Amino acid sequence: MLAGCSLIQQGGDRGPDATTSTASSQGTTTATSTPMAQGAPAGLETYYSQSLEWSTCESLFECTTLTVPIDYAEPDGATIGIAVLRAKAKSGKAQGSLLVNPGGPGGSGVDYAMAAGVVVSPPVRAAFDVVGFDPRGVARSAPITCLTDEQLDALMGSDPTPDDAAEEKAGEDLIKGFAQACQTNAPQLVGHVSTVEAAKDMDVLRAALGEETLTYLGASYGTFLGATYAALFPDRVGRLVLDGAIDPNLTALEMGLGQASGFERATRAYVEDCVAGGDCPLGSDVDSAMKWIPAFLTRLDSQPLPVKGDKVTELNEAWGMWGVVVAMYSQDFWPILTQALRLAQEGDGTMLMFLANTYASRGSDGTYDGNGMQAIYAVNCLDRPAEEGAKDLDSEAVRQQFEQASPTWGRYLSGDGACEYWPAKAEETITDYSAAGAAPIVVVGTTRDPATPHEWAVKLAQTLDSGVLISYEGDGHTAYGRSNDCVDDAVDAYLLKGTVPKDGLTC
Repeated sequence: MLAGCSLIQQGGDRGPDATTSTASSQGTTTATSTPMAQGAPAGLETYYSQSLEWSTCESLFECTTLTVPIDYAEPDGATIGIAVLRAKAKSGKAQGSLLVNPGGPGGSGVDYAMAAGVVVSPPVRAAFDVVGFDPRGVARSAPITCLTDEQLDALMGSDPTPDDAAEEKAGEDLIKGFAQACQTNAPQLVGHVSTVEAAKDMDVLRAALGEETLTYLGASYGTFLGATYAALFPDRVGRLVLDGAIDPNLTALEMGLGQASGFERATRAYVEDCVAGGDCPLGSDVDSAMKWIPAFLTRLDSQPLPVKGDKVTELNEAWGMWGVVVAMYSQDFWPILTQALRLAQEGDGTMLMFLANTYASRGSDGTYDGNGMQAIYAVNCLDRPAEEGAKDLDSEAVRQQFEQASPTWGRYLSGDGACEYWPAKAEETITDYSAAGAAPIVVVGTTRDPATPHEWAVKLAQTLDSGVLISYEGDGHTAYGRSNDCVDDAVDAYLLKGTVPKDGLTC
């Protein structure tokens, strides 16, 4: 599955091993939070009553470490540290803490909170302490790091459309080796980075921050985290905003098909814009331009393009795919993609490789900024494991389903990938996401969102007993802070005053 995350995020520093982890900090302790530990689940009282000691970090912020059990079924067992960063309210007097998550899974909430001035509006930034945490297994919070950067390059650049049995086996060996490496390098944590466990961490953090209820803004996968929290703790839901929503009831197959349709729709929107602007390198009419993209990616399989100034010296089909697909997340990337494709026609793959690096949080020197490209598998494979008979998802019938949903991207999105070989299963799953009794939860969906199609937002709002839907008629991934005043004003009024938007509001 393609990453579902806001593009306002970096991978973060690589943290320590799976027993401790802290946010990078400097300076002296500045404050201690008073925990709100009432109602702690049996056996977890110590975690819920912990006091957070904040220290200045990154010059402008405060950092701390939250202690949680690796396995909530064994609260007296091994623990990990969850890295937390707080951007204090600009007003100097916060009305509370606003937790934020950028998605992924694998996105750094610490880095997201550091970008609070872009993530939320000025009035919200003034009123709230914006708090971000790196979920377990991510960035600074006991990161699951299975592969070296060189090995990850090999995985990211592996042939996505093998032509024969030898190429199929080579790709399968890479994926199987990745799953085995995660078991070898993170044996304690590999089965304990599910979204259910991250949501439980979030409730411990809520209590440690001294908040009776949770105020939360989640983008993309962060909406699944938020919906999971609401299902587990409906009585502790405060003001939740879920932007770029995921339908939590989707199977892995349904999610893949949904993303295939979403990226096809977004690609057509890009192509229509390119053709309308004139001098489009893809062609002069939309249908031929749409066909040009998969034909170009196919050519890269046998005729890769040279790349300058990067450890990867050739743009092959895989890297070309990442370079094109990342531009679908935001129309701000469209002009860059057009220029990159024009240069590719001239025989230079450098700019497309730059875009691929943007998707992967990778530097041209071959280093990855954080472990997001590895954590995404670790979390997804626990949340939506390969079903029995997983080989069927690689069948010709399923491939045809994907290619019908998306002639451009379907061939890249079918199959189970690493989940077919994942060495662990989640201990707890959720089947009821209605969150009965929860306060109103605002769900936001963009009509031409590639990674989280609008239909998913509609379904999530319907699933939640208290769901309220805002629809943005537009392009790109997520809406709050990147679409228009209609969306921003409605979300701000809810976060700041508790004013619930009209269900079905269209902007």
